[in-house]
Amino acid sequence: MLRSLSSAVAGLRNQQTRMDVIGNNVSNVNTVAFKAGRVTFKEGFAQMVQSATRPGESGEGGINPMQVGLGSQIGSMETLFTQGNLESTGQNTDLAIQGNSFFVVKNGEDTFYTRAGNFSVDANGNLVSGIDGAAVQGRTAIDGKLTSTIGNLEIPFGQIAKAKATTTVKLSGNIDASAAVFDKGPATTLDALDPVQRALPQNEGSFKDMSMTVYDSLGTKHELKMVMWKVAPDKWDWKFDKTGMDITSAGITEVGGTHPITFKADGSVDQPTGFVAPEIKFTPNSGAADVDIKLDLGTSVNGLSQFAGSSTAVMRDQDGYTNGTLQSFSIDATGTVVGSFTNGTTQPLGQVLLAEFNNPGGLVRSGDNMYSVSSNSGSPVVGYSGEGSNSTIASGALEMSNVDLAQEFTNMIVAQRGFQANGKVITTSDQMLQDLVDLKR
Repeated sequence: MLRSLSSAVAGLRNQQTRMDVIGNNVSNVNTVAFKAGRVTFKEGFAQMVQSATRPGESGEGGINPMQVGLGSQIGSMETLFTQGNLESTGQNTDLAIQGNSFFVVKNGEDTFYTRAGNFSVDANGNLVSGIDGAAVQGRTAIDGKLTSTIGNLEIPFGQIAKAKATTTVKLSGNIDASAAVFDKGPATTLDALDPVQRALPQNEGSFKDMSMTVYDSLGTKHELKMVMWKVAPDKWDWKFDKTGMDITSAGITEVGGTHPITFKADGSVDQPTGFVAPEIKFTPNSGAADVDIKLDLGTSVNGLSQFAGSSTAVMRDQDGYTNGTLQSFSIDATGTVVGSFTNGTTQPLGQVLLAEFNNPGGLVRSGDNMYSVSSNSGSPVVGYSGEGSNSTIASGALEMSNVDLAQEFTNMIVAQRGFQANGKVITTSDQMLQDLVDLKR
């Protein structure tokens, strides 16, 4: 009876521990990225009453051992790292991991790991945990290039994006194949072409003016003007006009390429093997480096073409821009923080670091939804989404708790009945002891 009392007391204690875990799970049903716990039991010691015997040589059978169990013990307390559902928040600093990875954060010199992605930007521009201000770790970027340096992810509003000099100007549209060859009259160079000659009826449609704003290395704008004129049924010559441009006395130099531009019978530019795109170079008065621009004539008829009809050719696009200031940012599925600047450009500001463990169940809960490494969790394997990690990141969403209330309520009933049953064993054993005491009367 004393053994039954001890076993029942152990059962009560274990069921209470199970209720503690269930209560903690239910309490954290709305905690961001909370991972539910689970308790399992194991049999405690077993007292040997009689050992087993072997079958006898005379034909008698063997006897099994006789043991009396001495109650139950806690077998394990596990953290269940199953994926929680995602909840959309619309806050771009809220991040949710889809996969087995953890965010890496630092609080002073201490490193922690968390699934809770309710982050915000602090006064210094650092991306930090909204719970305890721990700094989110990731690889930094310099001038829009991601580096291998890992540190605090910083989103510095007011950061300047450098200007980029124009290197390519794309031409597209049509020039009139039915136009007559340009009649220059007595002029021998394009510079000598005056408006009167251009206005002659025989020259209608046989020349085309185009212009586009381009940039030097300091972001200064320059209006680049180009004129094309027909020199043969399948050829047009071209020249850049420096009139009104802020350039040195050296003016504009056409380099490389071919003069004139020849068109094939299908209306596309003839670009034989070894063809070098037309190119120009000029020195701005702004003190910027020389601007060297190639003309991209396109491929097939998607670029510059020659068909009978109106002339629609334009300088469609260029790849330069002035400097800009960071005005907003977003975070993509790879965890890359992409800044948007006032000059219309975007560039990476950093990338969120992820960590994975061979045994995440071995991590130690450190409070504030954080975990730290233990001797049985294994060392963290760090990487990035799509690069060393199969996890993806959802921006504007948070991972919800993985607590299943229906399962927890069921477990609660089972624990309650287990507690009642062990209590009944104690009262019954007590009654039996009372009866034993009463025998003396």
